[in-house]
Amino acid sequence: MSIVKIVLILVTGTAAGFLNTIAGGGSLIAMPVLIFLGLPSAVANGTNRIALMTQNLVAITNFKRKGFFDLQFSLKLGIPAVLGSIIGSRFAVGLPDEIFNKILAVVMVIVLALIIWNPGKSKKNESGKVQLSTKHQLGAMIAFFFVGFYGGFIQAGVGFIIIATLSVITGLSLVKINSLKVFVVAMYMFSSLMVFIVSGKVNWILGLTLAVGNSLGAYLGSNFAVAKGDKWIRIILVVAVLTMAAKLLGLFSFLG
Repeated sequence: MSIVKIVLILVTGTAAGFLNTIAGGGSLIAMPVLIFLGLPSAVANGTNRIALMTQNLVAITNFKRKGFFDLQFSLKLGIPAVLGSIIGSRFAVGLPDEIFNKILAVVMVIVLALIIWNPGKSKKNESGKVQLSTKHQLGAMIAFFFVGFYGGFIQAGVGFIIIATLSVITGLSLVKINSLKVFVVAMYMFSSLMVFIVSGKVNWILGLTLAVGNSLGAYLGSNFAVAKGDKWIRIILVVAVLTMAAKLLGLFSFLG
């Protein structure tokens, strides 16, 4: 692998890891680059998951080190989400790309409105642990079953959906929400990555190189989230969601 290719993958991974940790949609950067480098779409998808898995493990470790991680509540969200994703994948159907993209674009705009509005903001707390009533925790667990279903059925933009769901139900800060998100996504990613590995749809050299970049991006992103707080996370979220929605609606087609 040439030096130019290595640098391209590392830069791509760093940008994707940073964006995924702060907001979501980093795969919209990584996937096209992997395909550009000659990987079939299925192999690019599997290869990208190596980097995503590594990225989330780094982010989890860093959030925990800085006191923004709650394993108990993360598991309460992650288990129903994984169950939902298994069921959702069984119901997955082939939608035409044009219709799928337009539906997803509308979902992204709704997510953006919820993140900006944040109707649960009155429940925010400043401690490292999640302090929610049993009612709110149960509501979050039920909601994450459906978040998981969405992830298994549609997948794209699930990070944004997680952020919006936790914003509405828990009212936690975006820093705490991102610390929960990376754990839930890691739980998703493990099972799906195994499927791609067993199917032989992984390029290990590119995947591990990309993982180095994603890990650096995740480290920088989790530090940024803790240092800058909700204001800057919200700005990045707005830009990321609008960009993703515009891409899905074909507003950038003139560039191609």
